[in-house]
Amino acid sequence: MSISDQELNEFRAQVSAWMRDNKPADPGFLLPQTFMEVGDERQLDFLREWQHKVWSAGYLGMAWPKAYGGGGQQAVFQAIADREMRRHAVPICFNVIGLGWAGPLILDIGSEEEKARYLKGILSAEDIWCQGFSEPDHGSDLGSAQTRAVRDGDEYVINGQKIWTTMGNFAKYMILLARTNPAAQRKYDGLSFFLAPMNVPGIEARPIRKITGEYGFTETFFTDARIPAGCLMGEEGQGWKIAMQTLQYERGAEAGAAGGLMMVRVTIDDMIEQLRDVSRDGAPVLHDPVMRDTLVKMIMEEKAVALGERRAHISALTSDYPGSLPLSGKLRSTEMSRRMRQFAINLQGAAGGLYVGDDAARQGGFWQRAYFNSFSATIGGGTSQVQANIVAEHVLGLPK
Repeated sequence: MSISDQELNEFRAQVSAWMRDNKPADPGFLLPQTFMEVGDERQLDFLREWQHKVWSAGYLGMAWPKAYGGGGQQAVFQAIADREMRRHAVPICFNVIGLGWAGPLILDIGSEEEKARYLKGILSAEDIWCQGFSEPDHGSDLGSAQTRAVRDGDEYVINGQKIWTTMGNFAKYMILLARTNPAAQRKYDGLSFFLAPMNVPGIEARPIRKITGEYGFTETFFTDARIPAGCLMGEEGQGWKIAMQTLQYERGAEAGAAGGLMMVRVTIDDMIEQLRDVSRDGAPVLHDPVMRDTLVKMIMEEKAVALGERRAHISALTSDYPGSLPLSGKLRSTEMSRRMRQFAINLQGAAGGLYVGDDAARQGGFWQRAYFNSFSATIGGGTSQVQANIVAEHVLGLPK
């Protein structure tokens, strides 16, 4: 069914008015810049209430089926709602692992029972999800995961450890990759995938303090933790295949996410506006020719990333290297974002060394905090080095 420009414009105006009228006031405490910084109950309660409000208004999960709590509409409406969220700088929709990874996976390959059980709670923020992939000794080498899942009647007994479990201490469910057959000839064939509950005896999530001084990640320990056998997704031994599909959502190469903001988006224009009055040797620092040259290059790169996202959906423009833009999107966007935040600190000169809590810090130390937080995006979902290998092997056809 085609949608007229008038319908889209009317919807955009409707969303814009709602965001303007319902954007919450400053709560009086520091809010997370991304879903990876939800560190205390105050932040959790605030963001849970906000996500529920956005979903109740019909602006989250718009393309998911109505039977599972979605809006049953075309994806273009969610794209418009997301753009308006960014434009109005509203808080993030924090349940990203559910909204962007677990949810689309369940929609694509889950049973009707799994869809009915899990999807609505993801959208409403009632059920928080986390991810149990990386391990202390097997971070980027996901295929070597050693957390064990042993079948015992109608249950699996889980033993092992996961690391960098975002919101693991708040989550109700985990997408868990565990080894069910350690004797498999290929290590990948011994892995299985679970939609595992977190509130069972034997699971402990310990918060990790980050360089920002904030929390958000945990290390998760499984000690004879028993989960129902029905938590297995697919069959035993299919875990690697399902995990790779999940990572396609995480890395932005597959559609299906429920929408919403997963991080505070800042642009080059934001940086220029906030730092245009910074002076050095009596003149605005942005008048310096070296700084201006760097700035222009960053503007070009930001524009290229944005246009690449649009181009990726036009098959005639990607026929030379199909899939190249989605597969390289995470690498390009996260590295550009990190460099832009670093540049914003460099522009401040000596004041760039100040941080959140220092009265003299510009914008309350926003750019310093944003820079430190940017590293989580270059690591999560596969490090930049892993992403470069993916591009080399799967786009350029280079040998391993």
